[in-house]
Amino acid sequence: MLKFGIIGAGMIAPSGVEGAAKSGIAEVVAVADIHPGRLSAFAAKHGIPKTYPKAEDLIRDKGIEAVYIAVPNAFHAPYAIAALEADKHVILDKPFATSYEEAVKVVEAARKSGKVFTVGMNQRFTEGAQKVRVLVERGYLGEIYRMRAFWRRRWGAPRLGTWFGNRKLSGGGCFLDVGVHMLDLALYIAGDFDAESVTGAVYTKFGNRGLGEGSWGASQPEGMPFDVDDCALAFIRMKSGAAVQVEISWAALQKEDNSYNVEIFGTEAGAQAYPGEVYRFDRDLGAHVEAGSLRVPLKYPHANRFVNFFRAILGEEELCVTHEQALKVQRIIDAVYESSAAHREVRIS
Repeated sequence: MLKFGIIGAGMIAPSGVEGAAKSGIAEVVAVADIHPGRLSAFAAKHGIPKTYPKAEDLIRDKGIEAVYIAVPNAFHAPYAIAALEADKHVILDKPFATSYEEAVKVVEAARKSGKVFTVGMNQRFTEGAQKVRVLVERGYLGEIYRMRAFWRRRWGAPRLGTWFGNRKLSGGGCFLDVGVHMLDLALYIAGDFDAESVTGAVYTKFGNRGLGEGSWGASQPEGMPFDVDDCALAFIRMKSGAAVQVEISWAALQKEDNSYNVEIFGTEAGAQAYPGEVYRFDRDLGAHVEAGSLRVPLKYPHANRFVNFFRAILGEEELCVTHEQALKVQRIIDAVYESSAAHREVRIS
């Protein structure tokens, strides 16, 4: 069994425990967190034998072979690099980093160490996304010329007064939090990660006024100031000629409470990731039809980023999220913020 450690005992950390159990080839043997109460409660609940008050202590444990890093974004790159240099395999929670420059340093450390490194983009493993990805690979949709990705929350900013809304610790707001999911998924399904230019616009309209909270626990109203985006828009031109539209919000005065999807438009058919439906025009019928009866084998039927990570360590499965893909997504994210600040299109070299 692979000896697995978790850095960070917050709300996303249980997914690492569940993933290890589902894999049948890894076990969680240690957890680290700077909050003593949360650390002891998490370890007791999940039967984890070792606890560490600092990430660095867990990283130094030579008995741990792989780690899951689930901490505020500002610590993603530093902890990932430290773990890789300590000869540990690493799965990193999204986003990759707070900047492209940080992400490059992580990849350099991964290549130097020879260890398995990936970013756990869990939306890639959903059944609908996997199904549409296979159909794109087989050419069923024809030429992909347009992608539309959105995640619009009416009142869904996470925990006002915490690190989520603090630029120093998070690196960004809604686009770096949930926008990365939708952008990454659109590019993954289309199999197209090479951007040519990016135009972005980000806004802070609600969180800075103490409004819009609606997910991930209670707020800390006397805590950290909110200085990140709660709305983000992007238009991305790909080198292939395709275009990507991205629309993200933590808070917006809209009818729907929460809506998200990735839509792929091809010359022969269109599709959406949730729930994995495909649409085409039937020439014989002279009508638009839903090709919902299509059956395709899924590349990752286990539907779990941790299972993929563990199997990749053992050489049993290819990583779903590669270094190159993760870097290209991070570069686009940086360009969205750069474009918004400069009020101009940003070219991707």
